[in-house]
Amino acid sequence: MKLMTLTKRVVIKIGSSSLTSQSGDISRRKLEKITDQVAELKDQGHEVLLVSSGAVAAGYRTLGFVNRPTSLPEKQAAASVGQGRLIETYSELFSSHGYAASQILITRGDFSDEKRYNNVRNTVNVLLERGIVPIVNENDTITTDRLRFGDNDTLSAKVAGLVDSDQLIILSDIDGLYDDDPRKNPNAELLPKVTEITDAIEDMAGEPGSAVGTGGMRSKIDAFKISMASGIPSFLGRSGVKNILIDAVDETARGTYFSCEETVHNLDHKRQWIAFNSGPEGEITIINEAREAIVDNKAHLLPSQVYQVDGHFSKGSVVKIRDINGTQLGLGMMNYSSEDLAAFQLKKTQDKSLDAVMNSEAFVCELEVAIPVGV
Repeated sequence: MKLMTLTKRVVIKIGSSSLTSQSGDISRRKLEKITDQVAELKDQGHEVLLVSSGAVAAGYRTLGFVNRPTSLPEKQAAASVGQGRLIETYSELFSSHGYAASQILITRGDFSDEKRYNNVRNTVNVLLERGIVPIVNENDTITTDRLRFGDNDTLSAKVAGLVDSDQLIILSDIDGLYDDDPRKNPNAELLPKVTEITDAIEDMAGEPGSAVGTGGMRSKIDAFKISMASGIPSFLGRSGVKNILIDAVDETARGTYFSCEETVHNLDHKRQWIAFNSGPEGEITIINEAREAIVDNKAHLLPSQVYQVDGHFSKGSVVKIRDINGTQLGLGMMNYSSEDLAAFQLKKTQDKSLDAVMNSEAFVCELEVAIPVGV
């Protein structure tokens, strides 16, 4: 778990309902409240990055739609209009505080390719170190459903890991995680702290609750799985509460804090990329004797421990790792292609004396094993 410092690098996710009016247009009043608080955090020395929704919601009425569009081309056209309006307003408001904002539009492809992933990280680090407020959003104008992150909750968690954030704050239209739906059950109780995402916690997540957003409580729980696995403390709270961002950074706000106290995984950049962004290209099944070695001891996998190879992948590809019972153990970056491993297996069946060679240092199949967290 990261050590707390006097100043923090904070990633803040703002949902569509936190930015727009009931008519679907950008609410300047809401944006002012957000930018005022971000400016105050920066005055205190914190580095702040915003993951901001709202492009489609801000643009569809300009195109003449009465309701939020549902077809992909219409949503992309609305995003094209709305993103410009959104960043223009952000830039103007931050400028009034003496800060500059930048726009970063990304796609899932920017994260699934390791070189592009590292390039995004380097760019954002420069912006933060230079005192800029990066405003990140998915490039909804060109992204197809197949290549989408899905929602900005997930995106914000991945961005938080990307930039080594000290805290992730997700603002929504609900002030935390409850043990039941507070809109239906007046006796539902707020959970002030969560140290582990259990099955019971996941069962508490309901369906999306906002007409202008794409994520619901389930997407937020999935996001917190990622942030906790990356060792990043997180917070969920209501956007309209006075000084919610200031208090969340000070850890005094009303809401739910997701801490990493009981998190066994604290993934470095390489393993974060493998676990959450790489997109596995194949699958291998390993013998039972190898399970403990790679899961508990984080040892490398030997070719002789590979029982079955499925799919076609090249050296350096990420694959799913399963045991003989079909249980997924994690993801790993292969030092050998599927053809190489298949050749090893064929030679082994033809010549049992090859076991010693296949277990030598020359044939170690190194995997950066990253245990999946269910997203």
